[in-house]
Amino acid sequence: MQGLQHIAIIMDGNGRWAQKQGLPRVIGHRQGVEAVRRIVTTSMDMEIKYLTLYTFSTENWNRPQKEVRTLMDMLAEMLKSEKKGLHKNNIRVNAIGRIATLYDNAQVSLNEAIALTRNNTGLVLTFCLSYGGRAEIIDGIKKLIQEDREKRVDLGALDEKIFSNYLYDPSLPDPELLIRTGAEKRERISNFLLWQIAYSELIFTKTLWPDFSNREFTQAIESYRERERLFGGVKRT
Repeated sequence: MQGLQHIAIIMDGNGRWAQKQGLPRVIGHRQGVEAVRRIVTTSMDMEIKYLTLYTFSTENWNRPQKEVRTLMDMLAEMLKSEKKGLHKNNIRVNAIGRIATLYDNAQVSLNEAIALTRNNTGLVLTFCLSYGGRAEIIDGIKKLIQEDREKRVDLGALDEKIFSNYLYDPSLPDPELLIRTGAEKRERISNFLLWQIAYSELIFTKTLWPDFSNREFTQAIESYRERERLFGGVKRT
C-alpha cells in the first residue's frame, strides 16, 4: 500500500458538460464548483493533507473576455461565500501562480480567504491561478538570477532540491497522484506542475469534472495505493 498525502487535479470538462446539456458554459463552471465541494469533503474524510486544483491557467487568459470575466467573478464569489466554512473545517487556503494578474475582485477575495485560514492545520487547499508549469520554472529562474545579482549564488551547489526553493510555494510536497478528468482524447498534463510531477502517478478519466463523484475519486486513490513506485529503481524480489 502506498502512502498518499498530496493529490493534484486537472479539473477538465466544465464547458463540454454544459454543451452536452444544451446549457451555457457558465452553468458548467458553476457545476464544477459543486464538484470541488465534494472532492474537498472527501479529501478531508480520507485524511489527505494537500489537495491542489488547476483552477485557471495562463492559457485561459486567451478565452473570450466575457468568459474570463465570468470566471474571475465566480472565483471571487466562491471564495467569499466558502471561506467561513473552509475556516470552520480547519482548511488552509493557498494559491500559486501569477496571482498579481488576477482581476482585482478575485485577488481581494483570495487574500481574505488566505488571511482567515492562514493558521489552520488541516487540509491545505491550493488553487493554481493564472498558473502555468513553464511560467513557474521561468519565474523561479528569474528569482535565482536576481538573488545571484544581490549576493552571489553558489552555482556549484545548485541541485534539484535547492532549485525547488525558488518555485511558487516550496512548502508544497510533490504530488504523489495526479488526476485529470474529462480526458477523452486529452491524456495530457497541459502545462500543470511540470517540475513537481516528475514521478507522480497519473490517472486519466473520461468523466467530465462536474460529474466526477466521490466514488470515482476514492477509486482513483485505491488504484494509486495498489501501484508500486520505483523512482527509476527495480522491483525487489
